[in-house]
Amino acid sequence: MAKILDKQRYKCALAAMQSVQAIERACPILHSGPGCAQKLSDSTGSSGYLSPQIFPCTSINEKDVVFGGVKKLETTIANALKVIDADLFVVMTGCIPEITGDDAMEVVSRFQDDGAPVVFSSMAGFKGNNYRGHEQLIDSIANQFMQSGNVEKGLVNIWADMPYQDLFWLGNIRELERLLREIGLRPNTIFGYQRGVENIKMVSRAEFNLLVSPWLGLQNMKTLEKRFGTPFLHYPILPVGATETSKFLRTVGEFAKISSEKVEAVIKEHEDYFYYLISRYADLFLENRVINKQFSVVADAHYALSFTKFLVNDLGLIPAKQFVTDDTPKHLQEAIRAEFQNLNYGIKADVDFQTDGFKIHEDIRQHDYHGYPLVLGGYYEKELTESLHGNYLNVSWPFLDKVVFDNFYVGYTGGIRLIEDIYTVAVRRFN
Repeated sequence: MAKILDKQRYKCALAAMQSVQAIERACPILHSGPGCAQKLSDSTGSSGYLSPQIFPCTSINEKDVVFGGVKKLETTIANALKVIDADLFVVMTGCIPEITGDDAMEVVSRFQDDGAPVVFSSMAGFKGNNYRGHEQLIDSIANQFMQSGNVEKGLVNIWADMPYQDLFWLGNIRELERLLREIGLRPNTIFGYQRGVENIKMVSRAEFNLLVSPWLGLQNMKTLEKRFGTPFLHYPILPVGATETSKFLRTVGEFAKISSEKVEAVIKEHEDYFYYLISRYADLFLENRVINKQFSVVADAHYALSFTKFLVNDLGLIPAKQFVTDDTPKHLQEAIRAEFQNLNYGIKADVDFQTDGFKIHEDIRQHDYHGYPLVLGGYYEKELTESLHGNYLNVSWPFLDKVVFDNFYVGYTGGIRLIEDIYTVAVRRFN
């Protein structure tokens, strides 16, 4: 029996077109109905190389459903190659052509045989949400576009969260790059400013792949390992703050066989400054009556886990129930749940893998936070938290009350920024 899903935090697989837009000089070509792209486009800074509202689409109609839309797709691809100055074109199919049986891969393969930089990726919405679509996109690029290359010592590919679904993706990936450079590695990423086809070509030359995510991208790591023989390190926690970032650097350093002396020197420099800043506001943390000890995070697994770790391990707060909203694959949930149990001071966090916003809000309303609740979540939680006289910070999709260019929450500096944002909300109560 069908059920109503309230306030879901994801879109259909075709929304992975935003991941294409995050690759410099890459262009999505949609084989779908005319309304799909319009409904899936996000205005939160997702312009990329092309406007999110201006890119090729076959705009298939009733006639194409009956007689097939492959000729229209072929024409659309050919014209896109003529008039759009891009380095990579990704053909993405929506629900209609997948249901009617259009062989889009066969059409794309003819252009590939002629040397055109075109990739096909199946993105029917009924196959999953945009998290799954993102993984499918990376697999498609790996299997159809990437070529083998000689391994370069110290070169590491970084894979993290999904562009634009995470408003902080650009700043986070750049900070991860900076941290890896400090311990002597050469990071390579394919998303964002001055990252494009040349970076994609370097992927196969990496010494290893580094996945910084609870689950998103794990399938891609296995694909790259199978295709190019590249080993991967899966670090399931986005490192936020001193505790987790130091663990992260030690883990990466050991995997990459970097001297512990070099890694520890980098860690000490960052930790000294991190705890200097913390000590400056110790009185605020100890005497503040507005930030209650209990908190809830409503976000995808990426942020729900990392923020819970940070708020417990670095700030000493107590977790109420935490909510993972990205429809995490069931066979991967247990490993993530175990990480919520692995907190400092013997603290364990109860976590609910929940996609229904109504149920999330009911749980938050019914919980006794013993004071002002602290809720880190999407914009959907704003009105709820205000009704509970709590403290609210928009850290996950949907984002409707902030603009982010390259801000980030990852690393030592990111942890400080998150503290600033949380306590700025708190001190406003006095003014």
